[in-house]
Amino acid sequence: MTLPEPSRGAPREAPPLLSDTHVHLNLDRFEDDREAVIHRASDAGVRLFVNVGFDLDTSRESIALAERHQSIYASVGLHPHDSAKLDDAFLEELEQLAAHPRVVAIGETGLDYYRDLSPRDDQRRAFREQIRLANSLELPLIVHSRDAKDERGGALADVLEIVDDEGGGAAGGVMHCFPGDVEHAKAVVARGFHVGIGGPVTYSTRGRLFEVVKGVPANRLLLETDAPWLPPAPHRGERNEPAHVALVAARLAEIREMSLTDLARITIGNAIKLFRIPDASRPSIAYEMGENLYLNITNRCTNECYFCVRYESDTLWGYNLRLDHEPAVDEVLEAVGDPTRYREVVFCGYGEPTVRLDVVLEVGERLRELGGKVRLDTNGHGSLIWNRNVAPELVRAVDAVSVSLNAADAATYESVCGPKFGLATFDHVVGFIQECLKARLPVSVSVVDVPEIDLGEVQELARGLGVPLRVRGGGVPRRRRARGSQPA
Repeated sequence: MTLPEPSRGAPREAPPLLSDTHVHLNLDRFEDDREAVIHRASDAGVRLFVNVGFDLDTSRESIALAERHQSIYASVGLHPHDSAKLDDAFLEELEQLAAHPRVVAIGETGLDYYRDLSPRDDQRRAFREQIRLANSLELPLIVHSRDAKDERGGALADVLEIVDDEGGGAAGGVMHCFPGDVEHAKAVVARGFHVGIGGPVTYSTRGRLFEVVKGVPANRLLLETDAPWLPPAPHRGERNEPAHVALVAARLAEIREMSLTDLARITIGNAIKLFRIPDASRPSIAYEMGENLYLNITNRCTNECYFCVRYESDTLWGYNLRLDHEPAVDEVLEAVGDPTRYREVVFCGYGEPTVRLDVVLEVGERLRELGGKVRLDTNGHGSLIWNRNVAPELVRAVDAVSVSLNAADAATYESVCGPKFGLATFDHVVGFIQECLKARLPVSVSVVDVPEIDLGEVQELARGLGVPLRVRGGGVPRRRRARGSQPA
């Protein structure tokens, strides 16, 4: 799949990149105008569709559709309504279909206690079998969960219990048309699943889905329509179609108080990652988020923080940040363009910027001459890396410095950050903060919220240093890695 390339200084008014991760374009309701529907979606910015199968016929049709359209991918599965149909022959053919290169998921599968069109024992058995199939093929799951009106939480509770029993999905998945509240959402995310949000989020201004969208980490949200069903407002009562995912995205952006462009980019990035969509876009040197532009000049780092997002994925906010080379000064400046278009230009990315101190100094100085505001996000190791006090040098290149403090003492810092320079590193980080203050550089510090770090103690340290503290969400801590296992 070839997506339009992430921002490298492109105009900010570029249209958002949208995704519809749950649609049924193969159904008869699109028979008369299917190609027109797809074109309307493309015009609305939809660049990625997952067409979802729910039995053998619709799974075959989904694959056929994906073969004809580069932007469409397929899933194959058996809906809980038809769970009684699952036998060895069905499962064997489903496995054969799942081997097709355009298939990116198993599903939709799951439990439906609302209509109960198949016995619940059959639903649970079919769900287990499809989890096992997904695990064996290393494919994510698309899960349907719906309860009877008087049985709130029953199907979803059983879904989570079965997922736990079967160790699935090993490749993650999505809870389609999310049926629960924010606590349910946290349980789903804790199991490595995404939360699919569609038209119903537009039906009210507050309520359950509002809290879910507000509370779920942005990297776990997916956009969907479930077309031809569940049209968003103001199209209720009409046939839904994937172009309407723009209305869903706009509502999510409003709830999360972010731009539509950022929300769309993050969610299409989530889809690309979850469904392992081949992404032909180049690695990003410069990437926009909110009103800032971030500069990714190296993937090298002198820390091995076990919670770092770069160990989880090559992508962040929908951008590919795994560099294929370290950019030269001219490449970085070209990627920025006019720095005055942004509130700040920030040295950040998937590595420690001061590893390339010469680039930081030259690029930063040039951007400030052009009228830009420049910030350095750093782990505070610059003076250790270069064996000299680098704070006075930074004065000419940056307007502010943000330091990832991430501990209140040396032992905790060594434990969670795994610094290359050993136990003494923490004291040097504190010293770097003090040297920046002496050089009259505005300094702030940040800390990630993971269990090992006492936020209160970090707050006391920041207060003693006289610098503001920002707490960053740590999400669900990943399993610790062996030292030395960081990516290049």
